[in-house]
Amino acid sequence: MYNVGTVNNKEQQMGYKVLGRTEDLMQGYGPRKGLEGPFNFNGRILYYDNKEGKYYDPRSDFYVSYDEWFQIAGLK
Repeated sequence: MYNVGTVNNKEQQMGYKVLGRTEDLMQGYGPRKGLEGPFNFNGRILYYDNKEGKYYDPRSDFYVSYDEWFQIAGLK
């Protein structure tokens, strides 16, 4: 669905997509000491570690490489 509005005399189109129940995906993943998150990237739960500057995957117990993160986030 799209909502059309005007901003500064220019027409802007905005949309949204229903992604599903976030509560179901995040079940069992809570805050962790020293990490930000949890964040949901296309169904994959990751935490951000400020000290390492990388995302941490609790399922694999490894940090996600930059290339893998770009793929997960849909940027590559």
